[in-house]
Amino acid sequence: MKSTPNRYWQDIQPGETFDTESLTISKQDILDFAADFDPQPYHLDSEAAADSIFGGLCASGWHVTALMMRLLTDEFAGRHIELLGSSGVSRLRWRKPVFAGDGLSARITVTEKSPPATDSPFGYIDCDVEVDNQAGDQVIVLTTSLMIGVSPGAAANG
Repeated sequence: MKSTPNRYWQDIQPGETFDTESLTISKQDILDFAADFDPQPYHLDSEAAADSIFGGLCASGWHVTALMMRLLTDEFAGRHIELLGSSGVSRLRWRKPVFAGDGLSARITVTEKSPPATDSPFGYIDCDVEVDNQAGDQVIVLTTSLMIGVSPGAAANG
């Protein structure tokens, strides 16, 4: 069986897009994350949530952001891209609530590419990430800078 070669910083160009698979969030996922990290009533109690501005039990925005990172990480791993981390998120907007049973997928668009520092094992790519639910409604949008491995022995001016 032929193996897929790794992709490195040099191989990725601005304008390139990646569409992720989908994942579905469950009520238990929402409750567990909220209990541990964001114990707001609209994330923990269906009755309180029904009376909130969200109209029902919904996932924490931080939970949805973590799920976005799962989608991005899985997509890059599946494409054999040397993702070494993120240096930050410069923009993040939660657009719509996410409810139990929602299926989430992301589109990742490379917007910029910054060369690595001398002898650095990575360069940066800036990406716009849009996460949609199963109805095609945008639930979050963000911009992040990702650290992508440089091909061993290659010149990093690409």
